[in-house]
Amino acid sequence: MTGDVLPQALAILQRVWGYNQFRGIQEEVVRTVAEGHHALVLMPTGGGKSLCYQLPSLLRPGVGIVVSPLIALMKDQVDTLRQLGVRAAYLNSTLAPSASRAVEHALQTNQLDLLYIAPERLLLPRTLELLHRTQIALFAVDEAHCVSQWGHDFRPEYQQLHLLRTQFPLVPRLALTATADDRTRADIRRVLGLDGAPEFLSSFDRPNIQYRVATKERPREQLLEFIQTEHAGDAGVIYCLSRRSVEETAQWLQAQGVPVVAYHAGLAQQDRSRAQERFLNEEGIIVVATVAFGMGIDKPNVRFVAHLDLPKSLEGYYQETGRAGRDGLPSTAWMVYGLQDVVNVRRMVADSDAPEEVKRVEAGKLTALLTYCETAMCRRQVILAYFGEAFSAPCGNCDVCLHPPTVRDMTREAQMALSAAIRTGNRFGAAYLTDILLGKATDKNRRHQTLPTFGIGKDHDAKVWGSVLRQLVSLGYLTAGPFHGLMTTPQAKTILTGARPLLLREDTLQPRATKRSREKAQAAQAAISAGDRPLFLMLRTWRAERASQLKVPPYVIFSDATLKAVAEVRPDSVQSLGKISGIGERRLAEYGVEVLRIVKTGMLEEQPRPRGTVQAHELGLAPARGPKKSSVPSTTPRVEQPKPLPVEARRLADTQGLPRSTPSSFSSVRSSESSGQAEADAFHAYVAASTVPVLAAVPVVTHDVHVKSDAVERSEPSTDAAVMVALGELRRVLARETGYAAYLVFPNASLTALVTRLPRKMEDLLGIPGLGPKRIEAYGEQILEAIAASLGDHTKAEEAIHEQRDPSSQVERQQLLTHLESVIEKLRSGRFQLDPAHPKRVLSDFISAGTGNEFPGWYAQDQDGIMTLVLRLKREQ
Repeated sequence: MTGDVLPQALAILQRVWGYNQFRGIQEEVVRTVAEGHHALVLMPTGGGKSLCYQLPSLLRPGVGIVVSPLIALMKDQVDTLRQLGVRAAYLNSTLAPSASRAVEHALQTNQLDLLYIAPERLLLPRTLELLHRTQIALFAVDEAHCVSQWGHDFRPEYQQLHLLRTQFPLVPRLALTATADDRTRADIRRVLGLDGAPEFLSSFDRPNIQYRVATKERPREQLLEFIQTEHAGDAGVIYCLSRRSVEETAQWLQAQGVPVVAYHAGLAQQDRSRAQERFLNEEGIIVVATVAFGMGIDKPNVRFVAHLDLPKSLEGYYQETGRAGRDGLPSTAWMVYGLQDVVNVRRMVADSDAPEEVKRVEAGKLTALLTYCETAMCRRQVILAYFGEAFSAPCGNCDVCLHPPTVRDMTREAQMALSAAIRTGNRFGAAYLTDILLGKATDKNRRHQTLPTFGIGKDHDAKVWGSVLRQLVSLGYLTAGPFHGLMTTPQAKTILTGARPLLLREDTLQPRATKRSREKAQAAQAAISAGDRPLFLMLRTWRAERASQLKVPPYVIFSDATLKAVAEVRPDSVQSLGKISGIGERRLAEYGVEVLRIVKTGMLEEQPRPRGTVQAHELGLAPARGPKKSSVPSTTPRVEQPKPLPVEARRLADTQGLPRSTPSSFSSVRSSESSGQAEADAFHAYVAASTVPVLAAVPVVTHDVHVKSDAVERSEPSTDAAVMVALGELRRVLARETGYAAYLVFPNASLTALVTRLPRKMEDLLGIPGLGPKRIEAYGEQILEAIAASLGDHTKAEEAIHEQRDPSSQVERQQLLTHLESVIEKLRSGRFQLDPAHPKRVLSDFISAGTGNEFPGWYAQDQDGIMTLVLRLKREQ
């Protein structure tokens, strides 16, 4: 990375995401793409793939276009990016036409940093024409393995993405996937035109995940015991092979008091959306699902992924288990399987309509998965070896390492089982063969009771023979036959002739855990100490409340890993809080005060702040938040109360994570136009106003906020009502004059605060929520006149205004504000950074321009990690 780009990239990484350094190969990928080159990135789920295209999109001019196959992924990532201050949106089939037009208009007017788009939408001629008129920073194709028919999640429309290389040859293309073998990688390069592009291969090791596989004895009881013993109250995903199994398992767990939801492709869209929203937005929800659920789900605090049925490949299994522990905290990948699972999956592969070559590939992938299941060596070593990565020593964090299985030579037992299958005609199932080996006479096997193999295996019980048969199927010596039975394969000959010995695992039934052993397992699994857990749980409760208010998933506010670090470090200042990984500048400004208060007091209740102080949102660092309770009595007439958004806009508000209401003036914006277009244009302004740009260390212009005020703190109800009516009317007049919606002139939070405080001088307006220097400059005098008029005190208002009015200095002051706004915009764009000497340079540049202003005092201070520039402007008499 060049010397100019690296500091810029690191600054954005810290400012937006709150990380001080890149992970693994992220830095090299960011450098390559930022310099305009193509790249192929293979990185495990939870390894940080998203950052590899999100950060270069902020570095490069234009908008980053992200091709994503799933709607859930788009919404999830856009919600997170908006919380970080990044201007992001998406285009897919969930948006109404007016909402789509609003997003397209934002794209055309350079008001987006990132746009997520479904491949079907991207391929439309209208979309391609729109992109040709837009400056594009890069194309990122997420889940790129979908281009290949050899991949585990093939999507035909992905193969049409070859047009990106022909229609946009100069735009960098970035392909990202969590799993892809050599054949799949070759397809990705061919389709996306990445020949010669560097390939970045991250380690597939997820050390925080503990891999465990057990034989299926009583699957639901085993699962319930696992959840209650180790993951009570944790979020998790349970995968089943069929829709029926999903519904039955979910109903059974619900009856046991486990908070679960079901998800599969056969459910109505409304039911699937409701289940997904509960899983994302509520703590401790478990989803029981088919593989239709999960790809693109970004929830970081999934503590376990369980498989009640065997997946189809080791690639699919790895990607599904990778949805656990994305935050880096200890998590579990748990699976049970039995002989019938092996037979069913092998039969599904054999009976599919795919070409023979595809069947052979799928059968090979299934064999690799079965090898993983039956292995007696470290499971992590088997997984990493499959993806071509060496792992020298056993991991110590899988069931094989923790409880090594017994392996012994069972060639003779294998010969008995294979002989029984051959002598009975290669057409009977495992239960029938087990009866033959044990010599168990039944009406069904009467004709085979005279065989030499009848009763030959009486030295072992049915459990041992079930294990032997399962492992013979897993290892390919037996396979599913045409009559739903088991038949030998050609390679069984090597066992029957004794040409090679066969080592098999001895299965042992795990005893039911005692209360003491369950407590010990929970303590070992816990990532948070007992002393820090109360504060962690309190922070999690606060996070859930804040997420509910913002209509976003809790982890969008802070991840569990960040809350855990806060609970352990217990920061006592903004500066120390800002050093915790995962707390960027936007999150620090938005939530820092609340988090520090909880850490200090151990309470969730908000304490009243000293009069005259200001909060981050009042200085433009975060959206204004209104008071929890209105100070206006119930008898006050309803003026400018929020009204619901139009239907189409409300739909987009829900999908884009925005409030569903806005002042009544919203509905009248551009009413002379056609209703549909006016609605789209108005809502576009609403979206733009709700999206806070990426924040830099912004110099704050203030005017000694701790001043003595003549504002009236309380008044009679009738006075409140009169002031409310007067200010509401003023806001409507200003909205008509400026062409802005009323809430953009000043929000309802400002209206309520003005009625409460009744400011009488310009300096009294400082600290009013939603009234920054720019709004005070534009509307302050009219606000004071309206308040005075409603109170019947015109003369005093005019005197107060004229005392502070200086027409000769208004232009210069506005020039100063404009100059500082330019500096802030450059900081936000990342073109340069702020250091302690920067405010002095700003002033020197402005003074040298010959403003004629006199600066009796100014200073810059760096306190608790926040740079503040204080100016005191003296008016010429």
